Amino acid sequence: MPSTHLSLNYHLVFSTKERRALIAKSWRERLHSYLGGIVRKLNGIPLEIGGTGDHAHILAGLRATHCLAGVMRELKSSSSQWVHEVIGVRLFSWQDGYGAFTVSASQIEAVRHYVRDQEEHHKKKTYQEEYLELLRESGVDFDERYLW
Repeated sequence: MPSTHLSLNYHLVFSTKERRALIAKSWRERLHSYLGGIVRKLNGIPLEIGGTGDHAHILAGLRATHCLAGVMRELKSSSSQWVHEVIGVRLFSWQDGYGAFTVSASQIEAVRHYVRDQEEHHKKKTYQEEYLELLRESGVDFDERYLW
């Protein structure tokens, strides 16, 4: 085949350190916009960003040349620095780990809706319940002793 064709969409999920609810509603949208800017700076496509006080979800299209670990490192380090310097929350940091789930093109709108409606979703489920469900639905092997 003379050319390359890709559809690499990821649902990224990561929480604040110790799942502390440090992301205040007053600046949450600004953080989400900043995260989207980081994805764009890395030549990715932010499709939807959402979350609550203790975690973030990003639906993004990435390129074949992206290293997922590098994308996550940049998202977390740059946004933490932004929260420290611009928002002034010095205790803010992200947990070391993250979840990354591939999303087929046919499921993008459903995942976009899910990411967008995090506030409503978490009226019924905790972050821990949500994350366990994502792992199970994605067929990811895990040991719950090492999740939290």
